[in-house]
Amino acid sequence: MSPLLGAALLLRRGARIVLPLAAIALLTSVVVLDVSAPVEPVLAAATGVALVALLVRAIRRKLRDKDASLAVDLELGAALVVASYAIAAQQKAGIEGPTAALPFLALALAGAFCRPSASVAACGIALVIEAGARVVGGSGVEVPALVLRGALLAAFAALNAIVLRGELTRMRHRHGARLTEEIERLRTDARSYRLLGSATRGPASSAPTPAVSAEDDDRLARSGVEEIHQSVLFALRLLRESMGLHTAMLLWQNDAGTHLRISEVASDAADLAEGPFLAGDGIFGAAVTKGGAVSLTSLRSTYKLPYYVGDHSVRAVCVLPVLDHGTFRGLLVCDRQEDRAFSPREEALVEEASRYAVRAIHNERVFVQLERAKAEQGKLYRAVESLAAARAEETVIDSGVKSAREITSVDFAAVTLWDETLKTHEIRAVSGDAGGSDESLVGQRFRPNAGLVAMALENRHPLPWRGEYDERRQVVFTRRIAPPSMPSIMVLPLVAHERPLGTLVLGSRRRGAFHEAARSTLEVLASHLAVSLEGARMVQKLEELATTDGMTGLLNKRAMLDTAVAKIGAAKRFGRQLSVLVTDIDHFKKVNDTYGHDVGDVVIKGLGEILRRAKRSTDAVARFGGEEFVIVCEETDARGAMLLAERVREELGKTTFVAKNGSGESVQVKVTCSVGIATFPLAGDTWETLFKAADTALYASKTGGRNRSTAWAPPCRAGHAAA
Repeated sequence: MSPLLGAALLLRRGARIVLPLAAIALLTSVVVLDVSAPVEPVLAAATGVALVALLVRAIRRKLRDKDASLAVDLELGAALVVASYAIAAQQKAGIEGPTAALPFLALALAGAFCRPSASVAACGIALVIEAGARVVGGSGVEVPALVLRGALLAAFAALNAIVLRGELTRMRHRHGARLTEEIERLRTDARSYRLLGSATRGPASSAPTPAVSAEDDDRLARSGVEEIHQSVLFALRLLRESMGLHTAMLLWQNDAGTHLRISEVASDAADLAEGPFLAGDGIFGAAVTKGGAVSLTSLRSTYKLPYYVGDHSVRAVCVLPVLDHGTFRGLLVCDRQEDRAFSPREEALVEEASRYAVRAIHNERVFVQLERAKAEQGKLYRAVESLAAARAEETVIDSGVKSAREITSVDFAAVTLWDETLKTHEIRAVSGDAGGSDESLVGQRFRPNAGLVAMALENRHPLPWRGEYDERRQVVFTRRIAPPSMPSIMVLPLVAHERPLGTLVLGSRRRGAFHEAARSTLEVLASHLAVSLEGARMVQKLEELATTDGMTGLLNKRAMLDTAVAKIGAAKRFGRQLSVLVTDIDHFKKVNDTYGHDVGDVVIKGLGEILRRAKRSTDAVARFGGEEFVIVCEETDARGAMLLAERVREELGKTTFVAKNGSGESVQVKVTCSVGIATFPLAGDTWETLFKAADTALYASKTGGRNRSTAWAPPCRAGHAAA
């Protein structure tokens, strides 16, 4: 952003704050004059219009942004106070008349909806108006009266703000508690209907499935519970209308199996108890013990029915156990005021209603499971898509870690890779918000041990059992290299085509986070991660084969041509020097003829290693073919290139190569090399011209006796070529 534009934006922002306040100050002076002596009607009307406009503007900004700035609060509070005095000034008695309470009302509103500092400023403006009106009117300022007036205004505003904000806070807490209670009730219902998993597994079982977020899990539970209640209520109403019942209700068992609570009820009775009720209390216990329907008739009003408070008007009752796959889950209770026994047909109808309620619960359970499976498959699909799009090894690892955290909502994730050559494990990536899960673990290496990572990769099986981790008895990486402390850790091996590649390590603060469904999903993810990792390595290997020389590991001719063109282009753009060196082994054909090609290959590899050690990180070295090598040196003049050439030549001359000839005998070979040098832009500004110049200089070294370095020079200075 340019300084001029920044200054303009700053000026505009300041004008938005200053101009309204300046307008309020001007209107305040007009109101002061109007209070002391009426002003012209036109001026009074203009003042009123301006105050209304400022109020509307401040109110709109306040409604649009609940966290409005202090300037907006100041504007709103000041406009309210000035408007109240402007209205009072229009009365005959002025601010001392019946409208004297208007400023108090304005300050009350300012204290309720503005910041405390803005309310204090509004009180100050009120005092300024009153003091100014008395000074302009010539009555003088009575300091004690003015102080008392200001104290009253401030106290009124403060008390109103305290009471109103306190009431708002109380209501907010009350509604928050109700909302929390309702959510907990819904979750309790969902657990009892097994929409959130078995409640016998402890508190951790109520946690959302790793593939589903907490918000989605609550939404599924809420919709499932509501659907169940609607279905059950429909069945109870049908029973009540068709059988002439007084009350029809479904009681559901709690997690511990000790109490029953009302799940849904259809009744006109006003004396129903809220429960919960003991499962073995009265007729409830009889139905549970019998395991079938219990019907009673000719009941007295004093007969104790647990779900009524005190005496009742019921004369016949039928209680039927509700079974879920043969397991007792609740009771279906029907009663009527008519002293008429429940017939077998009616009992069969009640039993059918209980099966309908169980089927509704089963249907919602299946629906919730399908929704979770859908969310899980969607995240797994996105993870596989991300892994398939990754080509480089680092990208695959990062995508795998991110996908694992998204699918399982874990607090820690890491990827280790196995180096078959060095026989070591290396931590390549770490991600998480758990304490201690920082980048200090990345790059740590350790050898095979009794840790979970090493054992999981060796046995090709996830560890530990059920993901239950005890840091006192188990080790993830090593005793010294450890992840953050957490009760749930899962180590999944990464294996592709029976080749061990590494492990995916996941951790969670929740106990039981890696249940059976989560483990199966994670194993699929680990399988895709291993395949993608293997594919990335194959792509990297293919790229290396396409760009490197198989014998020396240096760049090949095609890769060097691309690199050299790019480096020369950069030298042109930035005005830098660049040198090209062409190296050739002297009498190399004689080495092959005398000792064989195997020995010649050893010599070529040795020269390649010398060049690799001598070059800088910004230089490019390639085997151009046979015994010829090329070096492209960035930001290097002719003198620097000559120093490099001499260092390589001298190092090669000091080296003795030991190899076995065709007969298997060990031989020692010493060779020398010749070097040609060309520098940009003196020798040319394209790759073709530079390489031709360097090759010409190499020919000069060869014809000049070999084992020397020659820098190309223009034809007119050929006699001054450096040797």
